Amino acid sequence: MLEKDEIFSKVLRAGRRTYFFDVRSTKADDYYITITESKKFTEEDGSFHFKKHKIYLYKEDFTAFREILDEMTNFVLDSKGEEVISERHQKDFKKEYPTDSTDSSEKSYTDIDFDDI
Repeated sequence: MLEKDEIFSKVLRAGRRTYFFDVRSTKADDYYITITESKKFTEEDGSFHFKKHKIYLYKEDFTAFREILDEMTNFVLDSKGEEVISERHQKDFKKEYPTDSTDSSEKSYTDIDFDDI
């Protein structure tokens, strides 16, 4: 299916990723949305290429899509807040690993006897 001209477009640049939100027209002159993620990859020789992933979203799915997207984004923000916590975004980020349990009733993966198998 050939995509017709965009009716309405927005761009979100986010680091190496760019998101394109486009309203397009079907052959029947109805509208649908495409969401395209474009990610830049740089080769060792300095050249680069882009990988693109596209989602087609049709009107009959808007309500369910919006509800799930709202639920998921609210869950993340309610659970972790808006602050970005990652190795890529914070150079001094240190991942904390759980300490060994002092409860002797718990076995680690290395505490398995052949009789347990």
